[in-house]
Amino acid sequence: MQKFSGKNSRISRRNYKQAPLNGNNTPKVRNQRKFIAKSPKVAPNPKRRLFMVWGVLIAACLGLGINLYRLQIVDGAKLTKKARNQQMFSMRPFIPRRQIVDRNKRVVAIDLPIYTLYVHPKMFDKNKSASSIARKLATILNKDADELEAKFNKNKSGIFISSNLQEEVADQISSLKLNGIDLRKKFNRYYPPDDLVADIVGFVNSDRRGKAGIEYSQEKFLERSMKTVRLSRAGNGALMPDHAPDGFLNFDKLRMQLTIDSRLQRDSRLALKEQIKKFKAKRGAVIVMDSWDGSILALACSPTYNPNRKFTKEDYSLFRNWAVADLYEPGSTFKPLNVAIALETGRIRPGEVFNDTGKIQVADREIQNAEKNANGRINVAQILQTSSNIGMVKIIQRLQPSIYYGWLERLGLRQKSETDLPFETTSRLKPQEEFINSPIEPAAASFGQGFSLTPLQLVQMHGALANGGRLVTPHVVKGLIDDKDQIHKEKNLPPSRQIFSPTTTQTVLRMMESVVNKGSGEAAKIPGYRIAGKTGTAEKAGASGGYIEGSKITSFVSILPVETPRYVVLTLVDEPQGEHTYGSNVAAPIAKKVMESLISIEKIPPSNR
Repeated sequence: MQKFSGKNSRISRRNYKQAPLNGNNTPKVRNQRKFIAKSPKVAPNPKRRLFMVWGVLIAACLGLGINLYRLQIVDGAKLTKKARNQQMFSMRPFIPRRQIVDRNKRVVAIDLPIYTLYVHPKMFDKNKSASSIARKLATILNKDADELEAKFNKNKSGIFISSNLQEEVADQISSLKLNGIDLRKKFNRYYPPDDLVADIVGFVNSDRRGKAGIEYSQEKFLERSMKTVRLSRAGNGALMPDHAPDGFLNFDKLRMQLTIDSRLQRDSRLALKEQIKKFKAKRGAVIVMDSWDGSILALACSPTYNPNRKFTKEDYSLFRNWAVADLYEPGSTFKPLNVAIALETGRIRPGEVFNDTGKIQVADREIQNAEKNANGRINVAQILQTSSNIGMVKIIQRLQPSIYYGWLERLGLRQKSETDLPFETTSRLKPQEEFINSPIEPAAASFGQGFSLTPLQLVQMHGALANGGRLVTPHVVKGLIDDKDQIHKEKNLPPSRQIFSPTTTQTVLRMMESVVNKGSGEAAKIPGYRIAGKTGTAEKAGASGGYIEGSKITSFVSILPVETPRYVVLTLVDEPQGEHTYGSNVAAPIAKKVMESLISIEKIPPSNR
């Protein structure tokens, strides 16, 4: 109840009524109410509200502007690149490597499709049991049907069955038209002749990169040029084919053609293997070169490897073709080249006679013939026939050491032959100052010792004797040809260098012919054909200097036909076992078989005597 003081205080009747009085003159109150005074309502300020709204809008616009600046200016390039990557798809279609064929278009390396088979039993047709499917696959794959069925019952999906399936087998499986069969295709490099040309062609690894031979050195020509294509992608990730450039899956059908003749290569390898087996030798090599242009017709090494099989540890050392990568001292097979140098410089005459006393003192060293015999008075041709070390020392002593050294460099020592086969090693020759100031160095070099080269480089040098004095580049790649056998890209070779005059080379060839007819090369004679040759039986140099006792490499180099010289044949057998092992009875018989094959293949007519 609220009390009001003062006489003049009034309460509007409209709002209040007089309450009835009690006995003590106080009002009767039934339900006492409490009245609270309400504060008056304040009218809102419109300006204040307007300022608040504008403040929020300005702050929002400012934040939006800052964010737009960040997106467009600060991070613009990065976000644009990210968007393009999301909208575009980079695709480099798989393109098979080029085929490799020999000079007669026989395929020696090709990409073939192979398949891996997976099975998903949960996708089998309901009306076909796992047992019936297992039996059908077992017949094609030559597997046990029960074992296949057990695999099907073990898992519902992704069951590996077999790999490296040929296309014919995959076609048989596809013809079954079974659901749940998953054939996954890829390409595998296959070498039809197995190990026949492995020394030349090489192989590719699991990443399809060449690791040896032509597959390695000619990688950029064997891989077809195919640019990466950028395709648009829809919002769901699907490619939009309308953006694909026309013909982007097309590729050329060029093949790489070699100079190798597979027939001659096979005959060379067989002849080499027979002789290696007969003499229990460590290894051997045969090289046949056309001296007119440097084309290698055959290059066979034994032992070798099969690029179609899984490699063993023993195979690793064979990946480097030792006829190209390993150095050796050529011994007596270098003597004809030294004779050519002496003739070319005019220091000797073809019919000149030298006295072979069996031994000669050079500085503090005594040099002897290999058989420790004395041949007496012999001419230059007889020096080659008897392979006289003493005669060769006396010939080279006619030259000043500096001039002789220059000729050795002209022949290519201290250089490479620049072949297209990989891993070639640079030939070695003592430094010039050491060579010309030591009398023993020119003397040793006169019979093929004191320096080293690769077998292929020796063939290159003898090629100069066969072609009239030109030093050509030995090579195995002819170029890229199309399906009509037209050459599109021919091998670019360095120009040949004239080393000897044709007169000198013809003279030396006649001397080498006498080696085959009357000397140590008689085992290489072929009735009806004029053949020039020279045997070699060289001691093997040790890694730390000197020579390995009882270790030798036998060789024979030949040129045919003498009347129109063209082909150079080199045969080597490393470390033949036995008491009587020489170039004459170990290497020369191989050369004879190789030359007989060459005569047949190239249809070389008999010589006109």
